[in-house]
Amino acid sequence: MGVSAPPSFAQRWQRATTVAGDRPFLVWEGNDGAVRQWSYAEFGELADDVAGFLAARGVQRGDAVHVALSNSPAFVAVWLAVTVLGATLVPSDPEASARELADSMRRTGAVAGIGSVRRAGRYREAAAARPSVHVTLVDEDDTVLSAIRGGGTLPAAPPGPGERLAVMFTSGTTSQPKGVVLTQANYAFTGDVMAAAAALGPGDRQLVALPMFHANAQYYSFAAAISVGASVALLSRFSASGFAAQAARHQATHASLFAAPVRMILARSAGRPDGLRLRHCWYAQNLTTAQYDGIAGLLGCRPRQLYGTPETGPAVITSHPLDAAADVMGTVTPGCAVELRAPGAGAEVPAGAVGEIVVGGERGRQVFAGYLDDPDTTERSFDGGWFRTGDLAYADDQGRFRFAGRRGDILKVSGENVSTVEVESVLAAHPAVFEAAVVGEPDPVRDEVPVAYVVLHETASGVSAGELTAWCAARLSPAKRPRELRFVAELPRTSVGKIRKFLLTGDQRQP
Repeated sequence: MGVSAPPSFAQRWQRATTVAGDRPFLVWEGNDGAVRQWSYAEFGELADDVAGFLAARGVQRGDAVHVALSNSPAFVAVWLAVTVLGATLVPSDPEASARELADSMRRTGAVAGIGSVRRAGRYREAAAARPSVHVTLVDEDDTVLSAIRGGGTLPAAPPGPGERLAVMFTSGTTSQPKGVVLTQANYAFTGDVMAAAAALGPGDRQLVALPMFHANAQYYSFAAAISVGASVALLSRFSASGFAAQAARHQATHASLFAAPVRMILARSAGRPDGLRLRHCWYAQNLTTAQYDGIAGLLGCRPRQLYGTPETGPAVITSHPLDAAADVMGTVTPGCAVELRAPGAGAEVPAGAVGEIVVGGERGRQVFAGYLDDPDTTERSFDGGWFRTGDLAYADDQGRFRFAGRRGDILKVSGENVSTVEVESVLAAHPAVFEAAVVGEPDPVRDEVPVAYVVLHETASGVSAGELTAWCAARLSPAKRPRELRFVAELPRTSVGKIRKFLLTGDQRQP
């Protein structure tokens, strides 16, 4: 018997609009607080209309459609229209500079671009270098989408599982972005795995406050919902003070966050609202025990940590519902393959030893297809059938993975390995510290030394570098103690709150 072809994301969407047609799909809360709802069948018709609009503007199978929109019905409609057409979505941060937008258009050969009327000047400037790009501007609060509807014919044959669906540029936390190529099969596989991991069902509702152009919202929330016919409440923007109330108002059962938004919610939330029914919340990156207990008490469920990248598709490591904890990544997600290997050596590491997280799977199905126009980097990123993430972890005595940083987060201090993640955790545990980032800087004697950038709580006052130095000295061996503490107002971040460590220099200090 032959091996059956994997499903495409277009098939997953078509199945949802047919089988779950009368169920709610999208609930949209705009900037003005107004709410609009579509069923699967209604939004399927809308996505087909947008697909027709793109086809009439010359978008064909395989062509790239650039999108620079904040959370909006237009973003979702264009994404699903591209899915139906067999074209390629190129999502960009809507607040990116004209140079950054132009670069992503150029690198993907975009033939159409959808931008916002609010940022029209910047978007037109970005597209000016490519006269062949057909630019359309939309209002992100518009729920009719008349500007991008109708006019063309949809392809007779649906796209296949191996066809390219997106080029997602990495966040650039440690280097400049790479274009991650994802197929129709990647999205279908990711949605199926993440729906199962979250025990998501047709009666559930995802709350999405994270930006739609990022992998988290697309992979873990929308693709998962489409896989099982669940609904999504999409917020125009993240509000730390309003998040819990919005979750209650929209009767959300599932949500997804990062550590930074969690800390913001805890600092600004008015408390647990009535009617909150969240029973599941993903989060990425470690929290302190106090922060974890605080967000669990506020949301009424024990958030589960996950680990994944744009390249891995699903979160390949997820914490078990009965074993969720502040600093535990979890175990291998069912349906995924993960090992810890010695960096550069290829051999599995023994229990308790730090190793690089490698993810197994077929390219373009379980893991990404490759990096855009960069076969050399793609091949260097794989060891046989295993993708090398560059992230480090170790397994505890219960087989649970614990994060140990990226390869660049392990410093060599006088020949001793020092994890910046460990140092950051110690600093973050101080009552006055809101968050901290540790980087290595050259040292003529010790090769390199840890240097800490520290953001204090708004209510903290009179905390000195000497006090934090003493705090670290009582909890860290000499090699791990920061040689310098630099107080900053904030840390440079990506759009979803990841710290861009490569931008941390002495120039980040407060005057």
